Amino acid sequence: MAIASFQTAINYQPGNAVAGDFASNNPRSTVLAGPGGLVAGTGGLTVGTFGWVQTDGVTVLATGTTGTIGFVARQDMEALITVYLDGSGNLIPAGMQVTLYNGGDFFCSTTTAATVGQAVFVSQTTGAIQTGTAGAPPTGYSQTTFVVASAAAANTLMKISSASI
Repeated sequence: MAIASFQTAINYQPGNAVAGDFASNNPRSTVLAGPGGLVAGTGGLTVGTFGWVQTDGVTVLATGTTGTIGFVARQDMEALITVYLDGSGNLIPAGMQVTLYNGGDFFCSTTTAATVGQAVFVSQTTGAIQTGTAGAPPTGYSQTTFVVASAAAANTLMKISSASI
């Protein structure tokens, strides 16, 4: 889902949110980074998905099977418009700083229908998000510490939370 950075329409009601937005003002926490912080690796990272801290403790990729998993929020406005004449962008290019959140409440898009209380799983190859029964990740997915906090249809925004629901 693209974020319109240049006004192209007028709506009667403001939009609810975009992927990566904070869903509340509840406490949130970030993945502890070493000197120099965390940096997006090859291919960059998409805001509103998850990333893995690699073994070097600095590089973050949207792919992985082990290591610290964190949510890429929109708070720090690290994403850039990188496509010439494009009106929006949600990609944090390789080499740019990244803040990963391991706690809090966020909006994100799910590829599956979601019900409150389900576990949140992240694809080990794309960073895409699915929901399901805790302890039973789909093949090629890793379970996160987040749970679904609002029901949603497939390919729509939902709220996720690191607090138990």
